[in-house]
Amino acid sequence: MARRGLLVGTAATALTLGTVSFADATTASNEGDEDTRTVRGTLTTGSPDFVYLPVEVPRGVREIAVSYTYEKTPVPAGTQGNALDIGIFDERGTALGGRGFRGWSGGARGSFFIRADEATPGYIAGPVRAGTWNIALGPYTVAPEGLPYEVTVTLRFGPAGSTPEPVYPPERAKGRGRAWYRGDCHLHSVHSDGRRTPAEIAAAARAAGLDFINSSEHNTYSAHGAWDGLWGEDLLVLTGEEITTRNGHVLAVATDPGTFVDWRYRARDNRFGHYAKAVRRAGGLVVPAHPHATCIGCHWKFGFGEADAVEVWNGAYTPEDEIALAEWDNSLVAAVRWSKPWVAAMGNSDAHREPDVVGLPQTVVLADELSREAVVAGIRAGHSYIAESSAVSLSFGVSGGRGEHAGIGERLRVDGDDTPVTVRLEVTGAPGCTVHFVTDQGTLFTAGLPASGTGAVQWRTTPAYAAYVRAEVRHPATVPGLPGALAALTNPVFLEGR
Repeated sequence: MARRGLLVGTAATALTLGTVSFADATTASNEGDEDTRTVRGTLTTGSPDFVYLPVEVPRGVREIAVSYTYEKTPVPAGTQGNALDIGIFDERGTALGGRGFRGWSGGARGSFFIRADEATPGYIAGPVRAGTWNIALGPYTVAPEGLPYEVTVTLRFGPAGSTPEPVYPPERAKGRGRAWYRGDCHLHSVHSDGRRTPAEIAAAARAAGLDFINSSEHNTYSAHGAWDGLWGEDLLVLTGEEITTRNGHVLAVATDPGTFVDWRYRARDNRFGHYAKAVRRAGGLVVPAHPHATCIGCHWKFGFGEADAVEVWNGAYTPEDEIALAEWDNSLVAAVRWSKPWVAAMGNSDAHREPDVVGLPQTVVLADELSREAVVAGIRAGHSYIAESSAVSLSFGVSGGRGEHAGIGERLRVDGDDTPVTVRLEVTGAPGCTVHFVTDQGTLFTAGLPASGTGAVQWRTTPAYAAYVRAEVRHPATVPGLPGALAALTNPVFLEGR
């Protein structure tokens, strides 16, 4: 049975289609029976961010299955084509906060199912209770000719079955006590738009020399319980989400397992602060991701006032990262000038599939132990640096005249603004690279490393000359006029005269 979708309502950010009814299916509720409805319609340019298709689900349903297609109309170069995302909310409703959230796959797959004992990756297993469910359509882009779509809903009847308790990763691994731990907090599996399974990600993380990873699927927490048997004494698995709004993406890092953070708002809606606080209440970090990425909807528009850290290096180093790095450095200048808190930098791979490299780059964190709490504390404090691989290791610090010392993310206080201090960087694993010491005044010192890529570099300055110092290790430039790609980057050490 096919129905034509009719738009009702006038909300600026969401509209609701006519309801799909299965009321006449209540008499066909024997085990093995199923019933199907199909809805067709067309979305026009200027459609809201979300369009909801209500589905009246009767009692006795064992499984709901949804598939959809849409026309990918050819368009001239430079014109947006059609892209349509999909997800679903159950009888608890579509209100912001996600109480009724049951899954999201974006545009990664054309069909999904939910039942008590199992669900398609990206979706949350559980009973299919009677009531009004809502299929959420997200017209990401719409061609000038419109976006014709077709949604098919199938209900399968029978006993609901039982829902197994999810098994979540432990919050602590064996570790090495207080040490530098390597991690990648931006990874995608088959639970969103990645192609690797959690098992493949765990294997790739170990091969990359990582100590911890963070599950960060787009707009779903379904992967939180998918790591059973994949963690170990050598690998800490954190759970989070990539909150993928239409005005930028932000990582929720190391939230409580099972935490869902809503994404259905834009910067003008003034809702991001509420959800940033929700991430922190769940024990996590708020980390704007690839803030200058050029993909549609990726550019960060919410500001950095709620950020606990910012992803300045995302995957293989590109000019987008160079812009993010420069913006972050400007924020450090403003922080010292106005005596405001500073935001730490981190780097992650954003790996989705081959040939994306898990651990390129990786954030290396000084933590008291290999635990969720200690890693979060180290990232938030900026006690970390970013490296392109586990082959690159850094030791960076500043010393004063009376034996004072400060490391990455710390503050060195000496007798006066003109007191000499010594900046020292030790590097391994960076052949052919050059060291740059960057301050609030710009890059004030450079030095080449030995051919082996292992060496130490020192520089003397004063708090009057440099309010902070951070280190960059760069490859030789390959494009005239552009700096070489990063091999490593530290968070700053701040200098202050008493």
